[in-house]
Amino acid sequence: MQPYELPLTAAADAIRARQLSPVELADSVLERIAQVEPHLQAYVTVAAEHTRRAAREAENDIAAGRYRGPLHGIPMGLKDLIDVAGAATSAGSRVRAGHRAQADSTVAARLSAAGAILVGKTHTHEFAYGLTTPQTNNAWDTGRVAGGSSGGSAVAVAAGTATFTLGTDTGGSIRVPAALNGVVGLKPTYGLVPRNGVTSLSWSLDHVGSITRTVGDAALILTALAGHDPRDPASLTTPGTDYRPVSDADLTGLRVGVPRNHYFDHVDEEVEAAVRRAIDQLRALGARLVEVEIPMTRYIQATHWGLMVPEATAYHESTLRTVPELYQTDVRILLEAGELMPAGDYLRAQRSRTLMRQEWARMLQEVDLIVAPTVPATAVEAGQETITWADGTVEGVSDAYVRLSSPANITGVPSLSVPVGRDAAGLPIGMQLLGRPLGESVLLRVGQAYEQTQPARELAHTV
Repeated sequence: MQPYELPLTAAADAIRARQLSPVELADSVLERIAQVEPHLQAYVTVAAEHTRRAAREAENDIAAGRYRGPLHGIPMGLKDLIDVAGAATSAGSRVRAGHRAQADSTVAARLSAAGAILVGKTHTHEFAYGLTTPQTNNAWDTGRVAGGSSGGSAVAVAAGTATFTLGTDTGGSIRVPAALNGVVGLKPTYGLVPRNGVTSLSWSLDHVGSITRTVGDAALILTALAGHDPRDPASLTTPGTDYRPVSDADLTGLRVGVPRNHYFDHVDEEVEAAVRRAIDQLRALGARLVEVEIPMTRYIQATHWGLMVPEATAYHESTLRTVPELYQTDVRILLEAGELMPAGDYLRAQRSRTLMRQEWARMLQEVDLIVAPTVPATAVEAGQETITWADGTVEGVSDAYVRLSSPANITGVPSLSVPVGRDAAGLPIGMQLLGRPLGESVLLRVGQAYEQTQPARELAHTV
């Protein structure tokens, strides 16, 4: 096994035991980038010289006894919405040409303090306003979409060109590409991870989280990132928590909610079968399955769009008026549509969100978590605009991909996407676990318990 193939936890253990040096790991990742990046295009920029220099510094620090913890010397990619001092944050847009960040975002600063090494900035759908990331190819089939908007981040992890990455999630933008590329994606509770220095799409829906190879890796990163930051008005004040789950796979007594509506409606047969097999595995580990009714499902799409569209337009108000021609057509149309939305529609969406949060809180009193597909279909071919379901219903690709993930953004509950197999074409399938606010520890415990029953996952081998 080459160093670039190691999950974060394994790489960290090897570095701590002096069986692997940060320089060896960084060189391996950079060689992998040289091999596959021309085919995948996960990165906007790769800072190879910075990576090598930082790896040498990490090696020297560790040798001198200044070991900072499990992220020390680990190569990472950051979605190109996340500020790093002195580096461009293009947000995938010509609008940001020439931009340079003046300071580190909170998450970049916390990862740097923990010793993680930046490899580069990963591609996003323009300003995170889309679900495909058209610049980037799927790690398992380069003729298919990567998913979005954190598509570059997911592909980098799936292909071994970063040991872990960060993304952002406003309606599924971490979990969708994670599911489509066969990796782990965590959207934490709203406000748990600060967003200072991260370009916004929709302030009341935006989250920052990780994309990793394993659930244990996600827990390590969340432990480093979580914590109050007064510069983010939504930031929560929580006690310092070590989110690393115990290795015990016994789930006896845990109540797992299985939706009888919404989450298995208009879902590909192979996706449903894989997720239900994973649910059966949780039952075999001792969990008790409980049917649940997802509340207010007819209002999900309208609430999500009613919040996101006007908030995004407000953020872009100035540049939309001065340089509209610099936006991609699909994003400009959405931003212009936001200018036509009445204030009353936005207020009704906020009221709907309040009611939805109350109903979800009641539902989550009956169970400890909910399990469901992450996305209803695997990665579609690049350029495909719709999905036709078995009953003849036609749905837009972006609408389909966001449909099962957006409730966690509306309500702010944590959601973890875990790979649960592949379809007949070899494309990955994801299952999401949704929990109570600040219930990340439960999701990580269950996700790891399931993961331990499965064979070790391989990296994508498309190139």
